[in-house]
Amino acid sequence: MYSIIRFILFLFNPETAHHIAMKSLRLADFFGLLSLIPSPKNGKPRVVFGIEFKNSVGLAAGLDKNAEYIDCLAKLGFGFIEVGTLTPRPQPGNPKPRSFRLTKERGIINRFGFNNIGIDEAILNIQRSKYKGVLGINIGKNFDTPIDEAINDYIICFRKAYNLATYIVINISSPNTKNLRRLQEEDFFESLISSIKEEQIALAKKYNKYVPFLVKVSPDGDVGELDNIIRLLLKYNIDGVIATNTTLARDEVAQSYFKDEAGGLSGEPLRLRALKTQQYIYKGLKGKVPIIGVGGIMEASDGKERINQGAELIQIYSGLIFKGHHLIHDLCEQTRQE
Repeated sequence: MYSIIRFILFLFNPETAHHIAMKSLRLADFFGLLSLIPSPKNGKPRVVFGIEFKNSVGLAAGLDKNAEYIDCLAKLGFGFIEVGTLTPRPQPGNPKPRSFRLTKERGIINRFGFNNIGIDEAILNIQRSKYKGVLGINIGKNFDTPIDEAINDYIICFRKAYNLATYIVINISSPNTKNLRRLQEEDFFESLISSIKEEQIALAKKYNKYVPFLVKVSPDGDVGELDNIIRLLLKYNIDGVIATNTTLARDEVAQSYFKDEAGGLSGEPLRLRALKTQQYIYKGLKGKVPIIGVGGIMEASDGKERINQGAELIQIYSGLIFKGHHLIHDLCEQTRQE
């Protein structure tokens, strides 16, 4: 059935197809059709960051940027859902077209640029949701906030997300906001995560509730940059890391018509680069900081590989677009704890 749905959706440009798919999902939920989808039979709970996840397969940020479709997506069988990336103020993102489907290579290039309705409106959407599962909120900076003032944007979003999030993700690795990846550089990175750690401690005391925060990293960092990230994650006792975001590399899609389009590449062409980054980080962290593996997980075997190589949990996005919700069930089967 999904092959037919995908054929129709792929007749449209990716951004239009996305909106059609999400509105159709909501309509299907309204008529009770999503309730007919069985829960993954082999999903097993996992406790990570002190949180119990009903299974190890989550939705990556980006699909539901504005937290508009949480209830619908939850019925597809995910063990957790991550919304965003959200910024302090609403912003339209980069000019269209800004998303390109590489069908043959099973990849997607996007340069959305954190298009979102702003964290205040997204918080209202979350409050209206009936979802009671694990919810991650992914936060970033506005495009026009100077890089040396970026901490303020993250702190604003962190405070507003704190009481509604099960965990919070600090997105410093999107390639589609100018200079954002500079926040992974040593001085910027230490200043940012130390400030957020202080805020986390203060809010935990204020609300008597500890909300973990994770850092989402790039697959394009060199060894020196990754070593510094590893060192600081350990130094500040950061709760977790997500490996990885999209890549600027085009070596896997050198023959594609869209190879010269600017933006982050996801899907199958990202798989090996994301895996290698995860492996390197896992080796450096020595199991002391949990990892969520994401990037190029298109088959059940990809998810199993990520778990075997040190990830506690995994997330999908492009795989869902190319394979449909059955991928969630297949991944639960392959990554279940014995």
